[in-house]
Amino acid sequence: MNVLITGITGFAGSHLAEYILSHHPGVQVHGIIRWRSRMDNIAGILGRVELHEADLKDMVSLKKVLAACRPERIFHLAAQSFVPTSWRLPAETFMINAVGQINLFETVLDLKLDPRIQIAGSSEEYGMVHPDEVPMKETNPLRPLSPYAVSKVAQDLLGYQYFKSYGLKVIRTRGFNHTGPRRGDVFVTSNFSRQVAEIEKGKREPVIHVGNLDAKRDFTDVRDMVRAYWLAAEKGEPGDVYNLGTGTAISMHELLEMLSDLSKTKFRIQIDPERLRPSDVQILQADGSKFHKLTGWTPAIPFEKTLSDLLDYWRERV
Repeated sequence: MNVLITGITGFAGSHLAEYILSHHPGVQVHGIIRWRSRMDNIAGILGRVELHEADLKDMVSLKKVLAACRPERIFHLAAQSFVPTSWRLPAETFMINAVGQINLFETVLDLKLDPRIQIAGSSEEYGMVHPDEVPMKETNPLRPLSPYAVSKVAQDLLGYQYFKSYGLKVIRTRGFNHTGPRRGDVFVTSNFSRQVAEIEKGKREPVIHVGNLDAKRDFTDVRDMVRAYWLAAEKGEPGDVYNLGTGTAISMHELLEMLSDLSKTKFRIQIDPERLRPSDVQILQADGSKFHKLTGWTPAIPFEKTLSDLLDYWRERV
């Protein structure tokens, strides 16, 4: 089986490639890279995957890649995925995420391919959630609160539309927050972990700079999340959508307390106005029962283990 991962050098993409190579022998993994891709994330599997240079905004390059590897499964993970950046670059975010996906779909149609395509959506699509809507089901209204979230809603609904219009075997997933080793340091769990590691090494004052600590998020270990992606592509119903999460939400206050316990480091907390968003989602908590019933998937890695591994990751790098 030929499998194509867009965003293979990214956080989730690199973990997905490792998961497939470890658990599904005989699968040939292909990945799309760009000239500025972070190759260090896949340093351990270079030579075991086939890499192709292309850009989602360039259909000529996409057509060459898909014609060469003719994938039977596509995991579409490439995206502009940082919410604050989407406030500064809304058009670019939409171009990469929504228009890039259109280019991918149109290329599949042009080449008359018939892959199963997993679309990595986001819990940010739910946006403004009312108290009686928690935990969130797939039927919850979508009220996105950032340009990033709007672009993911567009990806989500385009997946449904291309399934209905052209029969593309698109399986949509709405992954709730996931983290672990290699998470970019602009994301909250990784950013806090890096700050703690720097304090431990005496490289910064014992002050953690934070944004909105009242926000609550449902965190899954990335190694559990990519296992869910594989199961979605394997067992998901084309055209349907599935929440992926633990069902438990913790506040950023609790996150900091857990890191403090793991580190035994004393630090003060300082609000950084630059880290506050124009509008923020207060809680994201998954009802993942639909996906569990279909596949039996349940997150296996405790959040304490995820945070410990992430903190160790930064200890090795600061």
